[in-house]
Amino acid sequence: MRDMLQFYIDGDWVDPVTPNPFPVINPATEEVCGHISLGSAADVDKAVAAAKRAGPAFAATTRAERITLLERILQEFAKRHDEVATAIMEEMGAPWKLAKYAQAASAPEHIQATIEALKTLAFEEQHGTTQVVKEPIGVCALITPWNWPMNQIAVKVAPALAAGCTMVLKPSEIAPFDAMIFTEILHAAGVPAGVFNLVNGDGPGVGVALSSHPDIAMVSFTGSTRAGISVAQNAAPTVKRVAQELGGKSANIILADADFAREVGRGASNCFENTGQSCNAPTRMLVPRKRLAEAAEIAAKRANSTAPGDPRDEGTRIGPVVSEAQWNKIQGLIQKGIDEGATLVAGGTGRPQGLDKGFYVRPTVFSDVDNRMTIAREEVFGPVLAIIPYDDEDEAIRIANDTPYGLSGYVSSTSIEHARSIAARLQTGMVHINNAALDAQAPFGGYKQSGNGREWGPHGINEFLEVKSVYGYRNAE
Repeated sequence: MRDMLQFYIDGDWVDPVTPNPFPVINPATEEVCGHISLGSAADVDKAVAAAKRAGPAFAATTRAERITLLERILQEFAKRHDEVATAIMEEMGAPWKLAKYAQAASAPEHIQATIEALKTLAFEEQHGTTQVVKEPIGVCALITPWNWPMNQIAVKVAPALAAGCTMVLKPSEIAPFDAMIFTEILHAAGVPAGVFNLVNGDGPGVGVALSSHPDIAMVSFTGSTRAGISVAQNAAPTVKRVAQELGGKSANIILADADFAREVGRGASNCFENTGQSCNAPTRMLVPRKRLAEAAEIAAKRANSTAPGDPRDEGTRIGPVVSEAQWNKIQGLIQKGIDEGATLVAGGTGRPQGLDKGFYVRPTVFSDVDNRMTIAREEVFGPVLAIIPYDDEDEAIRIANDTPYGLSGYVSSTSIEHARSIAARLQTGMVHINNAALDAQAPFGGYKQSGNGREWGPHGINEFLEVKSVYGYRNAE
């Protein structure tokens, strides 16, 4: 049982202005695994004031000093890596291997990528007699989700520190404990008082106070498109910068010349990874119509062999979804797929056999899905794959782009030139050719209602910088 009821403000753990205990539920057991306190606007005011006081001194630090600080954070994180992984396993149900080797491991990966980007980032550029300077934007609000909690914290905190900004973090109240441990890591690494602050809370109590606060210069938000719209509306009156990484409904185009069995199976597994709770998951699989039955059979076999189980067991591939509310939403969308006429070939509603406790979902595959169906339009955020047939490549591209989202896309072909030609036509911020891995130095973000701005590597640091032109900085020659 973890009871972590304090906030971290101005270099110290402090009590909330008004205590408001909140239970954190282990989704594998449906039991309380600890408590936090939900904050309020008064706590936000204290944290923002601390960040504002610390701002000038931290902005004046050198590149070398900030690199050294990030390196110390890496060293401290290594000491507590498994503790972070355990917290993630308990609070959001990630299987142990995923929690340790992907969820927790994402933090040092991105911190190291930030260090490498910071080493060469140009903070000043000369344009004739003008000097263009990049400066820290100021106090930043960082609002992070529960699905990849440590990853999203690291890709905001590390570049904000690299840029010389101070910040207030509001992690998800559903999965907060990894953030609390990370805060202890930052403290041990010697992050100056006031540079990093943490206030737990929900959207109405803390998220709104942060996004509307007049002394916040920027909000970096990851979450649903619905919540992102609310953040932008709250931020608008003070015209602060808002960077958002939101929802997705990524299309996975399996071309006729792909290694079909391999790519269909891999695409299904990628959809089910993290129990489908990834914004860039390939949840719409597009296949040639004449091979629809073949694709459905391959994907169904993969679903049936992906058994959910206890996150603590070494062999568990996928765990529960994060909460009862999420479980209920997914069940409703699976039923909607059945009601709207999609062909259910694996999974379905209800818990998996033998799991009568915990928010477990059956890995589900629908075939012969029409792109107008709800399961093809809405982000399910669960292990649910929709297979959509296409008659030719132009139709495949049209279907792939026919979505309000534009986070990621996937293209499989045995011809790299063929795959590149399709990737060029997708309206997404990222494209994976033949399921290529993510690149921590490349920008992560989307088009359309998947957000704005980019995270990771040098692009992530630039989000936290303002640009100043100093005219007449140099004499004309």
